[in-house]
This record gives sequence, structure tokens and C-alpha cells, in this order.
Amino acid sequence: MATNPTVPRDSLFNDEARRSIQRRLDTLTSSSKGLWGKMTVNQMLCHLSDAYRVPTGERACGPSGTFVHHTVLRWLALHTPMTWPKGAKTAPDLDQAIGGTQPTDFDQDLAELRRLVEKFASVAGEIDGVKQPIFGALTSSEWGRWGYRHADHHLRQFGA
Repeated sequence: MATNPTVPRDSLFNDEARRSIQRRLDTLTSSSKGLWGKMTVNQMLCHLSDAYRVPTGERACGPSGTFVHHTVLRWLALHTPMTWPKGAKTAPDLDQAIGGTQPTDFDQDLAELRRLVEKFASVAGEIDGVKQPIFGALTSSEWGRWGYRHADHHLRQFGA
């Protein structure tokens, strides 16, 4: 599949960007350590998987963002080149220490995340207006950028 030139380079709807994320996932091991935060590598895999399950319709997640999250922080996180801050809180339903999916086996959790990255990319034209728990309703383009930037943030957390 060729990369669509109208899709931003930092979008999971961009084939090259998605392949880059998949290659970075390949560098993780069950003993990868976080450079910040409290998550283990398995928790991070499950956290990303849970997050991709929301727009693909595989997981419901209640809203946790405020007006500021839906406006100012959304714009900063998705429309500027700023690096996402370390230690930002996530939705309780996507937090593996609260309501998120519990890790099982590293290889299984990694395979599930890889599947969900591809499934997420396949719903690009179907998720316009779907609500992201913190940022609210996103356009399809914003979802693609969120998908890439969220994975990039956590892969950097684990040195990948």
C-alpha cells in the first residue's frame, strides 16, 4: 500500500509512519525498562492497546477530559510539534493500575498491540467525530495524528 501524500507524516494513517511504529515495537523486549513513569513494558503495551480499542469500537471508555483538555490541550497535543509531557494522567479506564486491561504474556500483548495498530489504520474513514476520552470528539485526521503521537510518546518512554 502506498503512502497517501495528503496524510501527514506523523499519522498512523500514513503507511510509512505506521511501519516506523511497528519497527520500533520490534525493538522492545520483556525486560525493557521505562525511562520515566511507573508502567512496565507490558502495561504500556496493554495501555496502547486499550487506547486503540476505543476508536475501533472494541472498548468503551468514559470521558475524563475537561473543557481545557478538549480545546487548548487538544490543539497543543495534536496541532503543534510539542513533545507530550512525561507523567500526564490518562483516563482511568485506560490506566493499567486502575481499570485498564491487565498484562498477560509479553509476546501475546505485543501481538495484540500490533493487530490493533493495523485495525486502527483500517478505520481511518469511519471514526470522524468519535470521542477520545481526554480530548473529546476528534476528526479522522486528528485521530491519525493522536494514534501516532500516543505510540511515539510511550515508545520513547521505553527507549524505542
